[in-house]
This record gives sequence, C-alpha cells and structure tokens, in this order.
Amino acid sequence: MSSMEKGLYSAPSGLNSLGETLEIEIENPDSVTLSDGSMEITIIPEVEEGGFDENLAEVLDDGVLETIASELVELVEADLNARKDWAETYVKGLEVLGFKYEERTEPWDDACGVYSTVLAEAAIRFQAETMSETFPAAGPVKTKILGEMTKEKEAAANRVKADMNYQLTERMVEYRSEHERMLYSLGLAGSAFKKVYYDPSLGRQVSMYISAEDVIVPYGASHIDTAERVTHIMRKTEIEVKKLQAAGFYKDVDLGEPVAFFTDIEKKKAEEGGYTLTSDDRYALYEVHTYLSIDGIDDDDIGHPYVVTIDKGTNKILAIRRNWDPNDRLELRRQHFVHYVYVPGFGFYGLGLIHIIGGYARAGTSIIRQLVDAGTLSNLPGGLKSRGLRIKGDDTPIAPGEFRDVDVPSGTVRDNIMTLPYKEPSQVLAGLLAKITEEGRRLGAISDMNISDMSANAPVGTTLALLERTLKPMAAVQARVHFAMKQEFKLLKALIAEYADEPYDYIPEGVDQRARAEDYAQVDVIPVSDPNATTMAQRVVQYQAVFQMAKDAPQIYDLPYLHRQMIEVLGIKNGDKIIPTTEDAKPRDPISENMGALVGKPMKAFIYQDHEAHIATHMSFMQDPMIAQSIGQNPMANQIMGALQAHIAEHLGFNYRTQIEQRLGVSLPAPNEEMPEEIEVQLSKLVADAARQLTQMHQQQAAQKQAQEVAEDPLVQIQKAELQIKGQEVQRKAAKDQADIQIAKEKLALENQKLSIDAQKEGSNMQSKAQQLEQKNQLELMKAMMAANKPNTPAK
Repeated sequence: MSSMEKGLYSAPSGLNSLGETLEIEIENPDSVTLSDGSMEITIIPEVEEGGFDENLAEVLDDGVLETIASELVELVEADLNARKDWAETYVKGLEVLGFKYEERTEPWDDACGVYSTVLAEAAIRFQAETMSETFPAAGPVKTKILGEMTKEKEAAANRVKADMNYQLTERMVEYRSEHERMLYSLGLAGSAFKKVYYDPSLGRQVSMYISAEDVIVPYGASHIDTAERVTHIMRKTEIEVKKLQAAGFYKDVDLGEPVAFFTDIEKKKAEEGGYTLTSDDRYALYEVHTYLSIDGIDDDDIGHPYVVTIDKGTNKILAIRRNWDPNDRLELRRQHFVHYVYVPGFGFYGLGLIHIIGGYARAGTSIIRQLVDAGTLSNLPGGLKSRGLRIKGDDTPIAPGEFRDVDVPSGTVRDNIMTLPYKEPSQVLAGLLAKITEEGRRLGAISDMNISDMSANAPVGTTLALLERTLKPMAAVQARVHFAMKQEFKLLKALIAEYADEPYDYIPEGVDQRARAEDYAQVDVIPVSDPNATTMAQRVVQYQAVFQMAKDAPQIYDLPYLHRQMIEVLGIKNGDKIIPTTEDAKPRDPISENMGALVGKPMKAFIYQDHEAHIATHMSFMQDPMIAQSIGQNPMANQIMGALQAHIAEHLGFNYRTQIEQRLGVSLPAPNEEMPEEIEVQLSKLVADAARQLTQMHQQQAAQKQAQEVAEDPLVQIQKAELQIKGQEVQRKAAKDQADIQIAKEKLALENQKLSIDAQKEGSNMQSKAQQLEQKNQLELMKAMMAANKPNTPAK
C-alpha cells in the first residue's frame, strides 16, 4: 500500500459521506516513484462504450481528443512536406497541358500562346482506350466460380454478374463518370485512387474517385495497404457536415466558418479549368486511417486500426471509429482505398505522362511558339521610317488591294522606310518539332502503326508480332488497371454481400429473390477487360491466328465456340442467339431434338435422361426412308447426319455409364470430377471388373441374338431344307457305297480263298519237287561215295 500527497485542490464536498475508503495497490512502485521519493499516479477512468461501430469521439474526454488531433495533424503536415518535390513536378506538368490559351505580352502583345498537344493527346487517348476496355456497354464485371463448378454455382455466377453490372450501371449512377475522371487523372499524374465505402445517406455502396493530391501517405510507404498512415483530404459543405452530425456519424461540435485550404496542385488545376477557388466555402477535413492506442479504450500499447476525422480549420475531431472486423482475431485494418498506378516509380506515387513526356511537351510548346511568331513577323514585318514620313491612317494595317496616301519629306518612299530582316519560319525548327512530337508520342505509347508499310499478304503471326511490339508498354499499364479494378470490385462485392439483407431489386431468373447473399458467397468478381490483349484490334488478330490454325486441323477445334468468342470480341450483342452451342442447349425430348437437328440446332445429352429411349428414337428417325430421302436432298445432309450420330454417341456413353453403375451397385462420381489418386486407382480396378463382366454379357447377348435372327430368316429355312435333301442324298450314296464295299470285300475274300488254294497246290508241287530234288541229290552223293571207295586199277 502507498500513501499519496495531498492534491492542489480540495476533494469535492460530501466525499467522506460515501462511506468507502479508496485503496490503491501498486504492483511495481519503482515505475511511479519520482527522484524525490514521491509518487505520481494518474487515474484513467474506464470509458463506457457502446457498440463496436460507435463514434468514440462522443465518449472520450476533450483533452484526449485534443492530444490525438494535434499529434495526427502534425504527422499529416510532415507527410505533405515529404512529397513536395512530386507535387512541384506535377504542377509544372499541368502548365503545359494546354487546355487554356495563354495571353502573352512578351515579347509583344498577343504573341503566340498555344501549347504542344502531345501531353493532352496522350492523356485523352489513354482515357478513351482504357474506358472502352474496362467499361463496355454490357457492364464492367464478369464472375469466376470458386471451387467445383456446378449448375447451381453457374446459375449463381450469372445472377451475381447481372446484379453487379446493374449496380454499377444503373443504381450507382455516379460510377461511370467517376471512373472516367479517375482514368484521365491517372494518365497525367501517374496515380489515382478510388475510395469504396457504404454511404448511409444513400443507403448503398459507393466508389468515389480521389485525386492523387488528396491522398497523403508517410515518406517511405510502398503500398497503400501496408502504409502506416493514409490521410484523405475531404471537402464537405456545411449542409453535408450538419447532415452527418444529425445522423450521429460526426460529433456535434461547432466548426465555425469554413477555412479555405488548397494545395498548389489544386490551384493549378483551377487555373487550367478556368475557375477560381475563392468561391469554395467547403470544410477541409482530414480523414486519417492510422494505428492508435487510446487510453481508456485499448488495454495495451500496441496500435489498433482507427479512422479519425479532423477538421483542419479548428483541429477538432469529428469522429473516431474502429477500423477492423470485430470477428478478425488479427485486427487487420479494413481497406477502403484502391491505388491505380500508371507506371510504378521510385516511391509511393506512380509516374504519369507528365513525368514521362512532360519535357517533350514543354520543348514542343517552345518551338511551336517560335515558329508561329516567326511567321507573324515575316508576314507583318516591322521596321524603321523617317521621322517626317506620314501615312494617312497609319494606325491601322493596310488591307489587301488598298493604296494609301503618303507624305514623303524627301526622296522616294523606299528611301524613307526600312523593314527589319525577319526570316521565314525555320525548316530546321519545323523538322525538330516533328521529331520531338514523334518521340513524345512514341514514349507516351500513342504512336500509330505505319500500316502502309505492311504487306497485305503478310502472315497473321507477323502482324500480331508487330502489334505486340507496339502495344507492349500500354499492355503493361492496362494490366495494372485490370488488377486495381479487381481489388475495387472485391471491396464492392464485400459491401454488397454485407448489406445484402435486402433481396435483389428485380426478380432473378430461376431462383428465389432472397438468395442474394448466398449467391455472392459462391463466386468471385473480376473485370471484364483482358490484361493480355489491350485493344480490340489485338484481340481480333489473335483470333484470326487461331482461325488460320483451325483450317489445318478443324477436328480438334470447337469452331462454334471460337466463332462465338470472335463475335463477343467484336462487341456484337446476343452472340448466344447468333451462334448457339451445345453449352446453351437445354434438356428436350427426342422428337424435339430430331426436329432441331433438321435445322442445325445444337443437341446435348444429359446424364439423367432415358438414353435407350433417346437412342431408339434417333435411330428410327435416321432409318425412316421418307426422312432419309428428305435429308439426302439437303445440301447440309452430311452435317445433319454427323450431328445426329454424335448426339447418339453421347447417349451411348451415358448409357454405358449407367450399366457400369448397375454392375457396381453404386453411383459413379460426376463426369470429369477430380478425385484423389488413391480413390481413382481403386475405382479404376472396380470399373475394370465391371466393364469385363458387361462386355461378356454383351457378347453372349449378341451371340444369342445372332442365332435367333439366323433361325428366323426364311432364306435360312430354305437353306436348311436344301441341306436336308443334300444330306439324304449323301446318306443314300453312303449306303450304296457301303454295299459296294461289302460286295468288294466278298469278292476279295473269294479271291483270297482261291489264291490260298492255288498256293496250297503250288506248295504241294514244290514240296514234291523238293523231295525229288533231294532224293536226286542224295543219289548223286551216294554214287560219288561209291566211286571214291573203288580200288585203283593200273593202266594198260
């Protein structure tokens, strides 16, 4: 516990009667102990807060408000001084813009005061080209579906696209003019801003253009989303301020008379526009988007996002509001500004045409004035005359064909008058002016292509390459505009979705009128412009190149869709009606499809249809002899039959899918649906088995059907009878042949028996002969033996 010194002022009377003792416990006494040993304690009362979006200026103490205001105003003034060089360059560029004729008195009265038009031409052309690209007649918004594409999301995307374009073209009546002003200022200054917010006085979202000089950021900031502090210099009339005070948006404080505050840029713009700023009786307000830690509101010293509105004339705070989403745990700052950049520079602000070709414009202006003044002096020369020479009416110039009386003191007129030797306008200066203007136009990306130097038979690719080279710098600028518009549309979409309690302002097609918030949550919105092709000519040449390739391989191109895209590029409305595609087709019965096929209308099969019924109907239609004869006489016969066959193929595919599902007993995923790799592999195996079984079943059915058809064919019956007769004949011949064979066998047996008898006879004969021969041999042998045994007889 700690004691406190007596205050300078006595306590309020009656304090002791409260019956309570105030005790203060200090956790860290060293933090409040002064050098003399005493303590200094400041008691900050808790502020009773209302809602999250309340105006905290209504509940904060005046002293706290004055401290915040003085600190912020000082910081804003420092930010203004930090960009002084950029502002001076901008002012100098505005001097040569040339929208106001300069009345010159030097070197003589009414000397030439025209300006070079290269800067104004570049700014106007950029505005015109970018406006036509980013804001076509149908509206500047198209949609992109988030996640998986379904029919419901596609329908929601169409509704959001129609609603956003309705909001920007019909309800937000100021949007187009604000966008045009922004583009013109962007081209000149290099930076322009859009502020997107919900206006309670209008009951809708707005997107207002803010010139670059009215948005102030600290030195060193690189991006508006990450800048520590963003200040918007607003100007509001006394009536506007009082309305906002009455609505509770601003604190009800007396601001007195408005105090004029104008930057050098505003003064120069007013001078170029031909009006004065003395009649401007609006209040100048600083709306500072910054980070603060407010005593009694925040429990820490970490800065939190706030929006503080301060009157510059009185330094009084009109509003302090939290600037983050209450559901955002990170308390990120809400973004209300969109920064459009022409060419990124070295700092926060971009480089515009004033910085890029401002020097060319100034040099061209000087040369043009010299040439015109030289022509004036050459046509109406001045000179010297004798003092006594008098010309009647010499105060007025001599008109063509006029002769005046002259009093010559002596000699001839020629001797008393001498003109100064003025030259004609220099051809060198004229050539230099043309060169400077050409360089300025080229650097400003507004130079024209020299089409006369190109061959009429040049390939499309060559033309496209030349276009790419010429339009490359502007394509980069258009891409930056496209990106900034995308951020702007996201902010607008968020506001529309946040305040989408009300239904659509009209009855949308095919959905409940109250489905607006749900639709906006399913899709994203992007600009309709194409950052890859900045002009219609470039896109047309690109499509011509695709058409040229399609001639070589038309079977791989979706030609109806390609022609549809070409029509949209040319800006022709109702392209879906001029060239309908299968994507536009709706489910129809097979008779209606047959009727449409005869006149070339696209057909499309849908997965839920009775595919067998459709196939049967279409096949019967094609096989009908009357229809076939009529189609055969049609010059589009091949296309009609091809379309019908392709449509039947679609039904065949869906019918095959249905049969596979019946085999599996479960439904397959939607066609072309992405799935994890593991599931795809498992499903492929199951489908392969089912497909094999289905193929076998179809093969059996085909064989049975073929057999049945063959059996029922009359020709087959005749052939069967003929085969039966032939069979009987074959049987008869076979029986006869069998009898002949039996007879032949019997004859053979008899012959064999005869041969056997003959053989036996021959055998017996041979046996007797052999016996005889043997006996003869034995006899001869015996004779020989006997002759050998006789004694030898002497010779006589």
